[in-house]
Amino acid sequence: MANKPFTIRIFVPDGDPEGVRMIDRMNWNGLGIVFPRDKWLVTKQRAEFTRPGVYILSGYVNEDGELPTLYIGEGDVVGYRIDVHFQKKVFWDRAIVFTASNNGLHKAHVQWLEYALVKRANEAKRSLLDNGTAPTPPALSEAEVADVQSFSDEVLQILPLVGLRAFELPKAIAVPTASTEAMAIEPGTVGQTDTIVVPAQLEGFQKVFIGENCWYAIRIAGGMLSKIKYIAAYRTQPESRVTHYAPVASIEPYGEESKYKVIFAAPAKSLPNPIPFADAPKGSMQAPRYTTFDKLMKAGKLSELF
Repeated sequence: MANKPFTIRIFVPDGDPEGVRMIDRMNWNGLGIVFPRDKWLVTKQRAEFTRPGVYILSGYVNEDGELPTLYIGEGDVVGYRIDVHFQKKVFWDRAIVFTASNNGLHKAHVQWLEYALVKRANEAKRSLLDNGTAPTPPALSEAEVADVQSFSDEVLQILPLVGLRAFELPKAIAVPTASTEAMAIEPGTVGQTDTIVVPAQLEGFQKVFIGENCWYAIRIAGGMLSKIKYIAAYRTQPESRVTHYAPVASIEPYGEESKYKVIFAAPAKSLPNPIPFADAPKGSMQAPRYTTFDKLMKAGKLSELF
C-alpha cells in the first residue's frame, strides 16, 4: 500500500524551537510532547503528564557513540516515571512522550505501546536499548489491539519528523550495480570514482569487515552514495596498508548522525598487491577517501591511489 500524505502540527508553548514542542495531527486523538532534559523541571507541571502515556528517552552513553541509547517506558501517570528517570538515568538528553489528548489511553494500552516500540527498536537495530528486559504484551481484546496498533502507526510516522529515526527499519538508499565478477580482478571503468577506502583498526577489521561482511558507521558524501560499487580497507598501524576489498551490495542509514552501513555483495578478498602507506602525507587515511577500482588494482603505494 502506498504511503498516504499527512500533516502534523507543532505548537511551541515557550517560543523556543529547541525547547518544548507539542505534536498533534488532524483526526488523531494522540498528542506528542518533545522536550530537552534541561526543560523537564519547568515542563513537568503540564497536565498532559498526569495521564497514561508511553515515553522514549534518547541520548548517547559515550561522546563517540555510533548509535543512540534509548529507554522506552510507560506509566499510568507518565510524568512520575520520567521524574524517576530524571534522577537516576544520566544518559538521556531528550524525551518524547505520547499520550491521548482525550484521556483515551489506559494502563494496558500504554503497556502495549511500550511492548510494540521495544519490539520495533530491536527489529530496526539502529539504537542501543537501556531496557533491562523486553516487555510482554498485555491482554487486550481484538478491537483494542487494532486501536492501539493504529495509535502506534501514527507514532512511528511522527518520530522521524522530530529527529528520531531509530525506529525506522533500514532500507537501502543505494544499490550499486557491481557484481562479484570484479572479485576476479577485472578492471573497473578508468576514471570513474566508484570505490571508497576506509581506515580500519585491527579489532574492527577482523570483527566487522571480515566477520560480518559489512562496514559501519561511516560518513559518505551524498553525491557518492549512488556511485560506490566497491569498498577497500586501509588497515592502520602496524599494517599501514590497504589489504582487502569487496563489492558493495547496498548502503543503508546507520544510527542518527547521517552515517551509513555498507553491506558487501561477497566476502572481502585480499588484494594481490597490498598498497603501503609509503610516502603519503601524514593523516592521509584518517577518514574515508574515494578512488577508482582501476587504481585500487594498480597502485603501488597510497599516493598513487588518490
